[in-house]
Amino acid sequence: MHYHLLGPVELSGPSGPVRLGGPKQRSVLAALLLDANRVVPDERLISLVWGSDPPASVRGQVQVYVSELRKLIGRNVIIRQSPGYLIEVAPGELDVHAFDEAVASARADLAAGLADSAADRFRAALALWRGPALGGVTEALAARESAGLHERQLAALEDYFDALLTSGQHVAAVRELLQAAEENPFRERLQAQLMLALHRSGRTSEALDVYGVTRARLVSELGVEPGRLLRDIQLQLLRADDRSQPAAPEVVTTVPRQLPADMPQFAGRAKDLALLNGLLADGNPRTATTVMVSGGAGVGKTTFAVHWAHQVRDRFPDGQLYVNLRAFDSSGAMVTPEEAVRGFLDALDVSAQVRTAGPAAQFELYRSLLADKRMLIVLDNAGSAAQVLPLLPHAPGCMTIVTSRNHLTGLVSDGGAYPVNLDLLPPEEVGDLLARRLGRCRVEAEPQAVQEISELCARLPLALAIVAARAATNPGFSMAALADELRAARGGLDAFDGGDPKTDVRAVFSWSYQAVSPEAARLFRLLGLHPGPHVSTPAAASLLGVPTREVHAPLAELTRANLLVERSPGRYTFHDLLRSYAIELTQAYDAEPERYDATRRMLDHYLQTAHTAARVLSPQREPIVLEPAWPGVHSEPMTDEQAGVWFAAEYPVLLALVSHAVEQGFDAHAWQLACALTNTFHHQGGHWLGELSTYQAALHGALRQGDPTGEAHSHRGLAVYYLAVDRTEDALAQLTRALDLFVQLGDRVYRGDVHQIIGWIHDRENRPEQCLHHMLSALELFRSTGHRLGEASALNNAGWTYARLGRYEQAIEHCELSLTIAETLDYVIGQAMTWDSLGFAHHELGRYERAVECYQKAISRYRRVRSRFYEARTLGRLAETQLAMEDATTARRTWREALRILEDLRAPGAREIRDRLETAGEPVRPVG
Repeated sequence: MHYHLLGPVELSGPSGPVRLGGPKQRSVLAALLLDANRVVPDERLISLVWGSDPPASVRGQVQVYVSELRKLIGRNVIIRQSPGYLIEVAPGELDVHAFDEAVASARADLAAGLADSAADRFRAALALWRGPALGGVTEALAARESAGLHERQLAALEDYFDALLTSGQHVAAVRELLQAAEENPFRERLQAQLMLALHRSGRTSEALDVYGVTRARLVSELGVEPGRLLRDIQLQLLRADDRSQPAAPEVVTTVPRQLPADMPQFAGRAKDLALLNGLLADGNPRTATTVMVSGGAGVGKTTFAVHWAHQVRDRFPDGQLYVNLRAFDSSGAMVTPEEAVRGFLDALDVSAQVRTAGPAAQFELYRSLLADKRMLIVLDNAGSAAQVLPLLPHAPGCMTIVTSRNHLTGLVSDGGAYPVNLDLLPPEEVGDLLARRLGRCRVEAEPQAVQEISELCARLPLALAIVAARAATNPGFSMAALADELRAARGGLDAFDGGDPKTDVRAVFSWSYQAVSPEAARLFRLLGLHPGPHVSTPAAASLLGVPTREVHAPLAELTRANLLVERSPGRYTFHDLLRSYAIELTQAYDAEPERYDATRRMLDHYLQTAHTAARVLSPQREPIVLEPAWPGVHSEPMTDEQAGVWFAAEYPVLLALVSHAVEQGFDAHAWQLACALTNTFHHQGGHWLGELSTYQAALHGALRQGDPTGEAHSHRGLAVYYLAVDRTEDALAQLTRALDLFVQLGDRVYRGDVHQIIGWIHDRENRPEQCLHHMLSALELFRSTGHRLGEASALNNAGWTYARLGRYEQAIEHCELSLTIAETLDYVIGQAMTWDSLGFAHHELGRYERAVECYQKAISRYRRVRSRFYEARTLGRLAETQLAMEDATTARRTWREALRILEDLRAPGAREIRDRLETAGEPVRPVG
């Protein structure tokens, strides 16, 4: 048999093609083939084929499709093997395997200097693709797996062109590169290869044109300059063309240091650490290097990866990135590649305006930023190659460490990843681990007891760490007594494999759990109700329903027992096996009403605190009416700075809580939490906006509850999301629905708010007449309700629009009214925006000195609230006024100040500033 995934999913046998059924049958076959010769668990198979909302009869459907596939294949190669299905594939039967093997051979030839042979092998491998991979499968499977396969194809294509260029086939390469570069316009390596091929074919001017077009595209659509690869090639070609180019100035940028804390008592794994050190024997990697660390649950993959990362971090001076992809989290809140790359862009200090670009553009931006860096990236707890491949930097100086319970053969088989499989600790290293934590004398005094503890813990590092914590907190206990306790605890518990049948750790968890105080045990159980990646001290207190001061002791007790880890001050997390165990315990020992009350208190804590923080950040927003928090809930007071820090820290928790609230039937909490995220949008430029699924879940909850208020706010939230990602028509449709609902509800304040958002869309689309209509409608509504902050905002927006229409006196009149209100209410961001509008109006009237005064007042207020992007925007306008006053020297200085901010933020607008500087007589070298 022959199986085809690199194009439409097809099956062929000795007699030719075999007719397959519809998308679901093709998807079941493809899902099994993607992990050929490995068991695909039922849950994973269902998730891949049906997505997040499978029908109740899904398991029966799987059995039917498997039975039909067995008949079509003609032999029983699809085997039922707990906990799922396995398809046996022989060598040469699956085109993905053939592709991977051919690419690996081609890369080996290229590395050995056999460029002609490598090009032939790459060409044969790429010929196996018959179109986009996984054609004809369900949307759920395509969304999860197609991107990873496409990335492998592109990486091989780029290596193929390297082989052609190395072998001197420049003219032949141009023909193919023109098409590949056009189809992948943001792929800088392809553009660089095209430039080289054109240059070596005697077409240097065309090669330089490619750079110009590519730079314009990157700047206009991503807001960034080309990476070092493209810039270096351009410089080489310019020199070859007898032109000169000044050296680029150095730019000081943020160096991310995201690694979790190292384990000071780390012991063992000497052989595996030596393997990784060998990859860096000559310093930093010369090519992009990926390490795949796999192993069973609790075997210590994260601890190992983080420990080694700390050992070598000095070799990666541009920083370290870390993300927990949470593929095995019991809450199901897996981090998507799109969410992960946004977190990385945050760490790299990319502006919010760039972050809200589409996913493809964000991945290209991420790779561009790392193109000339020496960085270490840790992708922890990955579930599949598809989750990882978009996050690989493909940069020569970068190294990526991936950890997963799965082997992720897709990362290894193409030659791009070095496999490191962590097994249970060798017996000789168990003693070292315990000795590092308890002292060598204590361990060596009772070798028989230590050996028994090692066997009872199955030599699993997580279990051994819990035993060591128990022993360390009870120094008077002998090792034999600990072994007796562990043996007694184990007897009455079921096996718990956590995905690895060789381990039995529930007994260890139970033993440690039973040793803590009743209050700490109750907290541990209730933490199983929390879906987020971490829990704060006030949130834990709310779960228990006790004052915050009373939760410190149980949190410390659980931390000492290794049942919790304090990842950062006041924020705790635990291993996903422990999370699963906590869920089991709370379901077994806490009555349903108690679990309901604890969940309600937890949601109330986040809801009340999120709305407090949103109110601080965006005071012009009318707060929605919340039900009183339940007794025992602790909301956190906020200053402006604290609110920003809180949202940044709790953002992933809030996203998880929206979906969790809908799943648990707390529909009002879902849309109200989403509303808090929306209300920070305009202050923070989309930083904490959330995902499309966030607002879809909120709307689902509101509709299920039959709550028109929740529905109206959810439509508004969807509109703000669509606006952030430039889906203008979708945003307008959602705003129209929200407006109708707010009219029905008689909510004049949020009617005004929606009118303003619609007005902003028209302003952005250069429709000032329509914009003015909505801004004046908003102004009338805010005034009718006495909403003074809303009135100030609408007056300024109307004033700005009047100025855009050339009606400057009306603009000034409205802005001065706005300013009076904003100053009375100490609405600083409103003051800044109004002074900016006034500056624009006075400039257009030729009142340049007054315009300068207004702009300076705006800048000082933007600095008070740390709004750097808007500060840069006003600096640019100030420079225009200074130039109009024939003070070009001061104008250039102001533009340079604006440019520094925009380049620091990597925000859009830098190109326009450079153009203005050059127009004003100052050539500017683009900064990458």
